[in-house]
Amino acid sequence: MAGFLEVQGGVVAPLGFLAGVGRGGLKGGGEPDVALLVAEAEATAAAVFTTNTLAAAPVLISRERVSRGKARALVVNSGNANACTGELGLTFARQVASCAASLLALAEEDVLLASTGVIGVPLPLPQVLEGVREATSRLSREAGEDFARAIMTTDTRPKLASLEVRGEWGSFRVGGVAKGAGMIEPHLATMLAFLTTDISLDPIQARELLAGVVEETFNRITVDGSTSTNDSVFLLASGRAGTQAKGAAGRALEEALLRVASYLAREIVRDGEGATRIVRVEVVGAADRGEARRACYAVANSPLVKAALYGGDPNWGRVAQAVGAAGVRVDPARLEIWFGAGGVAKPAALKGVAAVPREELEPLLAAREVEIRVALGVGEGSWWVLGTDLSPEYVKLNAAYGT
Repeated sequence: MAGFLEVQGGVVAPLGFLAGVGRGGLKGGGEPDVALLVAEAEATAAAVFTTNTLAAAPVLISRERVSRGKARALVVNSGNANACTGELGLTFARQVASCAASLLALAEEDVLLASTGVIGVPLPLPQVLEGVREATSRLSREAGEDFARAIMTTDTRPKLASLEVRGEWGSFRVGGVAKGAGMIEPHLATMLAFLTTDISLDPIQARELLAGVVEETFNRITVDGSTSTNDSVFLLASGRAGTQAKGAAGRALEEALLRVASYLAREIVRDGEGATRIVRVEVVGAADRGEARRACYAVANSPLVKAALYGGDPNWGRVAQAVGAAGVRVDPARLEIWFGAGGVAKPAALKGVAAVPREELEPLLAAREVEIRVALGVGEGSWWVLGTDLSPEYVKLNAAYGT
């Protein structure tokens, strides 16, 4: 049986990885906004990207390069998405990668890219290249938290986690870091996530593992129902632990990746722009999994439901409206809506009729973490997502994001 131990370091906790940060002038206050992750030797690489048809320049380049299944470095910048910037954006992105490759004595195709920030603004190339040079000069195994801070935009805190996994087959580590607070909904969300491990993986294993992990973690969160142009999740495996991802070790790796990614995904929701409450929406009894998923997002993304959550208003009619408008099959005679918090749940409505007095539901919606459960009564399909409420602070932040 595998043992899981929390360790420090984030993406540099596994053997074989270094990180560094630099200042590219993209953020106010002179904060680091360029981050570099380097594998000391060729690493197995996999990635999952946004489905937005206006994918940013770094996404287009990384999507092509990661298809080789190998990589040596990742350059990340915050403060500028380099999205909707045309051929100039692609040219600038390639020059950023070329600069890193030259400084690290790597082939350009070994360098992957990710960006986050304002859309539609050309990348200030000379400044970003200075940031790359600084990040390269500061590479170390102690820069995990610095990396996490450098990639933040409207995040209020860094998001990183790492585990050491031990078993009869030996040991290995998994690390991760993410950023994201707004423009969040799969597939994926305006988030960047980077996962590392020092176990040995082949490219096919890495792709399959990452796809499964993303589906159960980052693809189950929403803050505002908006799919960004820059969403990316990367997995790099150095193989330095000397352990093969086979049998029990392979199962332990999957569990470790799920734990790290689940923590990061939850932290993204907890840090959602202006969020005062987290909500877990679960739909059961749907005709199939797809309809359950659609109903889940209809509830979690409904401005009316989100506003009611902010006000602590147990208005189950808003949940019913969202489900009915989702275009899914539902049996009105078997519809159930439950509100809960802290392990306590009460039926707000059964068969379209209020089930308990409003005053019994209000304390449940006053909690920091709320649950909404909907039974559609037509099948066995189920899904759940994590979301947030809608506060005036969210509107304030996004009314002035471009400035």
